[in-house]
Amino acid sequence: MAPGGSALKEVLESNSTGMDYEVKTTKVEVSNSNNSKSTKSGGAGTGKYGMHSNNGVYELLECPVCTNLMYPPIHQCPNGHTLCSNCKARVQNTCPTCRYELGNIRCLALEKVADSFKLKHEQHCRFRPYACPYAGSECLVTGDISTLVVHLKDDHKVDMHDGCTFNHRYVKSNPHEVENATWMLTVFNCFGRQFCLHFEAFQLGMAPVYMAFLRFMGDENEAKKFSYSLEVGAHGRKRTWQGIPRSIRDSHRKVRDSQDGLIIPRNLALYFSGGDRQELKLRVTGRIWKEE
Repeated sequence: MAPGGSALKEVLESNSTGMDYEVKTTKVEVSNSNNSKSTKSGGAGTGKYGMHSNNGVYELLECPVCTNLMYPPIHQCPNGHTLCSNCKARVQNTCPTCRYELGNIRCLALEKVADSFKLKHEQHCRFRPYACPYAGSECLVTGDISTLVVHLKDDHKVDMHDGCTFNHRYVKSNPHEVENATWMLTVFNCFGRQFCLHFEAFQLGMAPVYMAFLRFMGDENEAKKFSYSLEVGAHGRKRTWQGIPRSIRDSHRKVRDSQDGLIIPRNLALYFSGGDRQELKLRVTGRIWKEE
């Protein structure tokens, strides 16, 4: 959430379920591997697990007995031949290359290489867990998409909607007092996937603005298969946005700071709200579609 901001549970007036309803804003408390097999490639490129690898590193870390990648502890014989800890017992403490007794010598230099390699793999592996996309607190929960969907519904009480179109109205009394705020997340089930709709207020330079944007619960390559549009307006005027949803691999703060969404200056938002401009009543409509 934005620095110094507060989490706000917001209205949703939704046509996606055929119901029209409004809930006034209320405050919400801010609360917060193991050895793996690898296949060799003909040269530097993208490896089996979606990470960039180098053939030389694979050869250094490959155990000569089981051919798995070695991770600490890595053992070596007096002549410098290495093997993984699982295979040390299998060869009865005898080097499979030169037949010398292995003893308890560790190859510390190669262990450092292995740790670095493992860290890089965990950072780039497309199967790594996703972080919770909830923006109203610093939630540390991670998991696969199905786990996070249940977590959002049960633990964060996030609104879940079925459908690819939406029509929401965000309501806030005394909007001039809110400089940094994050509204309650909304999740849409569309095309069998989940999309997170964010809405928040923050300072863009010296100007107070509102911003709406969509994130996709999946990786970046899958997100590119979809597009979405957002629109606000009133009194014969409107502001629109069209783009590709960002993956939840990108934090909500990163997306917000890149201004990758529909940005509405506060004065314009209050004009769209009508009345005496003392209360925010901003209607955001939109749709999600799949690119062919």
